[in-house]
Amino acid sequence: MSIAGLDDRMWDAGTPMTQRRRRVRCAYREACALELAALKPGNVHQEAGGHGMTVDDFLLSADASAWPLTDPDIGLGERLYRSVSATRSAVGRNTNLGILLLCGPLAQAVVDPRLSGSLRQRLKQVLERCDRRDTQGLFEAIRLAAPAGLGSAETHDVAGPVSATPLEAMAQAAQRDQIAYQYVGGFADLFERGQRLLDALEHRWSDPVWATAGLFMDFLARVPDSHIARKLGPEVARSVLERAAPLTKALLGASRPEGCRAELQRFDRALKAEGINPGTSADLTVASLFIRRLEPVCAELEATAGACRYSPSLAGGHAPRAIL
Repeated sequence: MSIAGLDDRMWDAGTPMTQRRRRVRCAYREACALELAALKPGNVHQEAGGHGMTVDDFLLSADASAWPLTDPDIGLGERLYRSVSATRSAVGRNTNLGILLLCGPLAQAVVDPRLSGSLRQRLKQVLERCDRRDTQGLFEAIRLAAPAGLGSAETHDVAGPVSATPLEAMAQAAQRDQIAYQYVGGFADLFERGQRLLDALEHRWSDPVWATAGLFMDFLARVPDSHIARKLGPEVARSVLERAAPLTKALLGASRPEGCRAELQRFDRALKAEGINPGTSADLTVASLFIRRLEPVCAELEATAGACRYSPSLAGGHAPRAIL
């Protein structure tokens, strides 16, 4: 068990906020671990590492970043910077910038005590409340992670002065970057198609690991992967999409996904031999799995808050007890 895991056990009996934070940490780690268990061509997974990285690198990164990611007392920019810094300290490289950019707002949507509503409503509040201080933290996090192929931009360059909110900066990049596009669109791809596909595949296959592999392949075959495009160019990203499309069709249509394993393994070896890593498709997969685990937490928070607000026992002028 990791040190973080021991800390979680020590704090099991803490305050409601401590318990909420623990649940979000566990959800984050579970999402990261499940994504790593799935066969994802070109990306690191349990069957094969790649690009100089191993599964252990990503598990250590998840453990290290889980604490700052779920801090209820900081804003999004500081949350992202501290999470990237913790990852750097743990593994000495960028393993999870895209994951953090997507999971940071989702984690804040649950741990920030000022927010209310469904997970999707809370996420909207997080993104709309961010200001230029959050952009400063966001830019510092990206500079610290130093992702491959970052390049420069005419406006809202991460190396330049801050002149916009995170949503404004992401809007400028949304046409070329899938993660920026999720910010601008309220993570609609993940809440809608991502969750429906997970439901359908888990129902058909009764195997969350294969369902995760199917979700990854669906992302890979629908939109050119931003990480590939940034590092190797848009033509290579489009080529990988076209190569993934028939494999994805076969997998998503299969009654038994194991029958596609050999073809997926061959594709995995080919992409890694070519130095191609569909990292953004993996990031979107982790965030989708994280949403899956956070939505029930938000539903419970709303139900508890409703009981507190409307309980007959609160009649007669008694002040409600803080329970969240």
